[in-house]
Amino acid sequence: MKDEAGEADETGGTCGGADGADGASAAADDTAADTEAAARARRLAAWHGSERTLAHGPAEGRIAERLAALTAALTTGTTTGTTADAPPYGGDGWVDVYGDGIVEELERRVAGLLGMEAAAFFPTGTMAQQIALRCWAGRTGDPVVAVHPLAHLEVHERDAYVTVSGLRAVRPTGEPRPPTAEEIRGVDEPFGTLALELPLRDAGFVLPAWEELVEVVEAARERDAVVHFDGARLWECTVHFGRELPEIAALADSVYVSFYKSLGGISGAALAGPETLVAEARAWRHRYGGQLFQQWPAALAALDGLDRELPRLPSYVAHARVVAEALRKAFTAAGVGWSRVHPEVPHTHQFQVWLPYPAAVLDEAGVRLAEETRTTLFRRWREPGPPGLAMTEVTVASPALEWTADDVTAAVDAFLTRVRGLTTGDG
Repeated sequence: MKDEAGEADETGGTCGGADGADGASAAADDTAADTEAAARARRLAAWHGSERTLAHGPAEGRIAERLAALTAALTTGTTTGTTADAPPYGGDGWVDVYGDGIVEELERRVAGLLGMEAAAFFPTGTMAQQIALRCWAGRTGDPVVAVHPLAHLEVHERDAYVTVSGLRAVRPTGEPRPPTAEEIRGVDEPFGTLALELPLRDAGFVLPAWEELVEVVEAARERDAVVHFDGARLWECTVHFGRELPEIAALADSVYVSFYKSLGGISGAALAGPETLVAEARAWRHRYGGQLFQQWPAALAALDGLDRELPRLPSYVAHARVVAEALRKAFTAAGVGWSRVHPEVPHTHQFQVWLPYPAAVLDEAGVRLAEETRTTLFRRWREPGPPGLAMTEVTVASPALEWTADDVTAAVDAFLTRVRGLTTGDG
């Protein structure tokens, strides 16, 4: 399933016959599916109709609106970093065929931004990651990957690197934070690749300090391992590290970046690294079915995101810290029994919020707040820990820049009023 925040919940399904007990089960499943479809439509309508929000979720836009945005990118988009006589995209440009033209321009642009020799466009980040690890395993002769158990590779890719490529994992740490240099040195068997997710999303979008990251990379080099960055959200890490993208990427042998996370693209990712690695990755991309006939809408949206959103990300990170502090103070002032904003000072423009209520109650309160006040504060909640303790991920983007700390406090009070009404039976 996909949640409306745009992240995948990697759950599976089953199929079976439709006669007898199976038929009754199928009917129940259909009813449940209809109910969830109606609930989803209600959520999207409430969020779409909000006049105030911290960020626009990718799933809440209507098709006509997205087409209009692409058209606007064609007619008014900037061409930062390109030559005036050869703009990378525009209404008079040719569509791509098997990744030429606008896709090649996007690849060149990404390689330049990251200070890498080359980059290749991929339809999904999962494919880019799997191919990167597969290529490095072949080059190092070692199929073992050192990876955090909360990394995207482990949680959201259905063990693809194990199932498809026959690789194997070792765990430097099980703590909900990036691994330390000591932990890398302490892994009790050889590994060919260290895969680091920056930021580590499922631990709360957390990052190491710059000095810690440098030491971790050095520790991997001491063990003759290559380093791959899962940098789906690397774009917004510059503020925390106090470094520009090329300096960050230079620590790694290869880097994967996403175009729909942070940049607001439609889909797609890029794998950047040495020219020889990227050439090999292109061959595997074809074998994996990623050599699509035309990808110009995704490439256009990615280029627009690089022009429009990338320069704004530092301001989002700075304002996320204002929003996070206001949320924490508002929960305390409202007398919430237990709450947590994690990290207290966000490392990126995304962070977690935890509250002591069932996820279903918080979901409903959020939808009612949007419907009744046209304000969206939180989106979907889930319970990854003890029952009754729910967590949501907050993204602070362009719409949030208009919010003051007082605005956040007022929205929290209105949200909690609805939560309490639902929990006491008055709602």
